[in-house]
Amino acid sequence: MEVSIKVSGIAEVQAAFARLDLAMLRQVHDKLTLWAESIRDSATQKVPVRTGYLRSTIFAQVSEWIAEIGAEATYAACVEFGTRYMRAQPYILPALQEHLPMLEEILIEAIEAAKMEAGL
Repeated sequence: MEVSIKVSGIAEVQAAFARLDLAMLRQVHDKLTLWAESIRDSATQKVPVRTGYLRSTIFAQVSEWIAEIGAEATYAACVEFGTRYMRAQPYILPALQEHLPMLEEILIEAIEAAKMEAGL
């Protein structure tokens, strides 16, 4: 005795997951970019200014699901963490701590928007 089961709708499910994947990548990237830019803006306001160079090198970039916020000035870490000759004057860590509680909400919004965009 042979039993066969015919399943239909697999192509539709695969298409829906493909739409969700694309929407998720775009939505999360867009929301994460805005979040990282708000951290950059906050760090720019918090950084101590002598010449303005350090402030001008603060950046935020998002690659896939990774947000990178930092400063390119060679002495940026010395200002953030201090040295044995200079006290720390943190500007990136306080900005990150200020915006970190919003991250979960932003990601949830992105996922919900992606689901709606994919028709799920």
